[in-house]
Amino acid sequence: MVLVVVGRLVGEAMVRIGQPSIMGQIIGGLLLGPSVFGLLLPDAQATLFPSLDTQKAMTDAVAQLGILFLLLLAGMETDLALALRLRRAAAGVSITGIVVPFALGFALGELMPASLLPDPDARLVTSLFLGTALSISSVKIVASVVREMDFMRRNVGQLIVASAIIDDTVGWVIIAVTFSLAQSGAVDMMTLAQSVIGTIAFMAFSFTVGRRIVFEIIRWTNDKFKSDLPVLSAIIAIMGAMAIVTNAIGVHTVLGAFVAGILVGQSPILTRQIEGQLRALTTALFMPVFFGLTGLHTDLSVLADPSVLLLALGLILIASIGKFGGAFAGAKIGGFSNAEAMALGCGMNARGSTEVIVATIGLSVGVLDERLFSVIVAMAVVTTMAMPPTLRWALARLPMREDEKGRLELEAFEEKSFMSKFERILLAIDHSASSELAARVAGHFAAIRKMPVTVLNIVDEEPMPPKDDETLTADIAIETDQVASRIKSSAENAAEIQSEKDEESKIGDIHISVKNKDGDLADVLAESSEKGHDMLFVGMEPTSGESGSGYSDRLKVMVTAFEGTTAIVTSRGVVPKEDKDLRMLVPVSGTQRSMKAAEFAMVIAKATGAAITAVSFREPSQATSMPRVSDSNNSHAAAFEQLDQIATFYDVKIEKVVQHGTSPELAILAHARRGRFNLIILGVSPRAGKTFSYGAIADTLVETADRSVVLVET
Repeated sequence: MVLVVVGRLVGEAMVRIGQPSIMGQIIGGLLLGPSVFGLLLPDAQATLFPSLDTQKAMTDAVAQLGILFLLLLAGMETDLALALRLRRAAAGVSITGIVVPFALGFALGELMPASLLPDPDARLVTSLFLGTALSISSVKIVASVVREMDFMRRNVGQLIVASAIIDDTVGWVIIAVTFSLAQSGAVDMMTLAQSVIGTIAFMAFSFTVGRRIVFEIIRWTNDKFKSDLPVLSAIIAIMGAMAIVTNAIGVHTVLGAFVAGILVGQSPILTRQIEGQLRALTTALFMPVFFGLTGLHTDLSVLADPSVLLLALGLILIASIGKFGGAFAGAKIGGFSNAEAMALGCGMNARGSTEVIVATIGLSVGVLDERLFSVIVAMAVVTTMAMPPTLRWALARLPMREDEKGRLELEAFEEKSFMSKFERILLAIDHSASSELAARVAGHFAAIRKMPVTVLNIVDEEPMPPKDDETLTADIAIETDQVASRIKSSAENAAEIQSEKDEESKIGDIHISVKNKDGDLADVLAESSEKGHDMLFVGMEPTSGESGSGYSDRLKVMVTAFEGTTAIVTSRGVVPKEDKDLRMLVPVSGTQRSMKAAEFAMVIAKATGAAITAVSFREPSQATSMPRVSDSNNSHAAAFEQLDQIATFYDVKIEKVVQHGTSPELAILAHARRGRFNLIILGVSPRAGKTFSYGAIADTLVETADRSVVLVET
């Protein structure tokens, strides 16, 4: 409890002076350890932290869990897409930034006096640990400072973080292999081959089959379990299993935890909630205890020995020059300016938590003693505390490029966009023509927005033609599988279209699951909302009530029970077989509701290459003409300008038309017929009152339209 409280208080003080809170937790441990508290009040320090086996076993258990949770969280925060997008430049910076300090650290270990080595016979392994400790950057520290400086989306900021990600990933592999050498005590080719081959096989399996397995475990646990926080338990089990596997192949458990974090972070559902839960547990308990214990085990009094002090100063100097010089050289080779290379060199020079974990592992296996451990921790503290002010200075000198400005505007739109908040689709079907169209649309979103889809069969809500139970069940199962296949087909077509536009564009796996309604429909939909489904596509007939007016009772129940956003798909008239032949009409006004519907339509347009037209209506008295494109001087300019921003973001073309008419709903239908549009997409919101309604325009379209309509709740 003392470690938690002191770590939190000193961490808060560090944050207030512009330093990472982790430094406060390490410094808190240093203050409580033999360096300060033990020096001033040795009896009190020994009473508070007794050297009993039971006490050591308890704190070591928490510390070991802390390492695993830290690496799990670091993996979840690792943006592989960013690293892959900037792989050439980042790999160049990362490779030189690893090789140069690693070589210097290794040379230091080889030239170090034998009196400073814990085991002169294991000099090689100690040298490897020193090289590793000097060569890896702490992606957590780097990312936090870059984010704080509002440079996360700038070119250099992205490159710094991407390089740190590669550093971290390569570093944990190096640590894992070095650990296996440390266990054997010498370089044994069989042991080395087993470690390297085992690591490669583990990584290859994890990022292919393992990725799918992890997602299915998370999805199945989330959907099937009724108890609290089952997904969190599943993730901890995944982390533990992967840590055990890496331990079994002779490398350290940290690699398994780190890779587990990457796979969990790439899961397309519940990532925000999961990360928040894990971050809370890790930040509040495991981090202050682990880093506090690190400081507690560090005895800075060893620096009173001139040889050890000289070693510490040399290590800090070599670490800083090696990392800065390596990253700077890599940036210059990559064609970056001096100012950009300077920022990269400063940004990569933070060791932080990574070096502390390396030092802890080295101490635990005996390749480091208390002196070297304390020296490495001191180096980690100094380089990490020097990094934020130097990086702030370097970044402040970088002007913004024009291409950066345009990209940042698009990314700012992404943060505010209507579609960016959705993670998981629920598709409710009754095997009607509307179900077929809804499945096609859902497939487009699954591809473009990378959203998993759950197909919910609601067919038994309505009376079916007489059939024996077995035949009926078999038919429903076949039809449900056909809907799932239709979703996948639409998604694959979207992927093909995107690959034609951009060779590097990859949609990835399309996750589709099927379930039958196993209870009251309202209860099933409410539970689905709780399980992370936040967008409901309804493909069912009839949409209208029995009297031909209003909405069907079943639809009212579904819309009311589902807590997320609903898109009601109604198939009418002739629906083209090919997605590219869709012609979408989106009525727009100055309201956010219509802009959100337009964005919904543009996702479909991006996925299919289909035509999309936005039409804005005004009263005849206000209309002097009917231009085909927007005029910057007319009243529709603001709405059309916003449409252009959305279209630019999705890289689609949109035709903008101004029409006039006394009745908007009739004008929409008339324009749809004249332009041969086959899909009308309208933004709606439920109206207050006893009667369920989306307003006169939407209600009239659903009742009278002779072509397909999608009502998007916004």
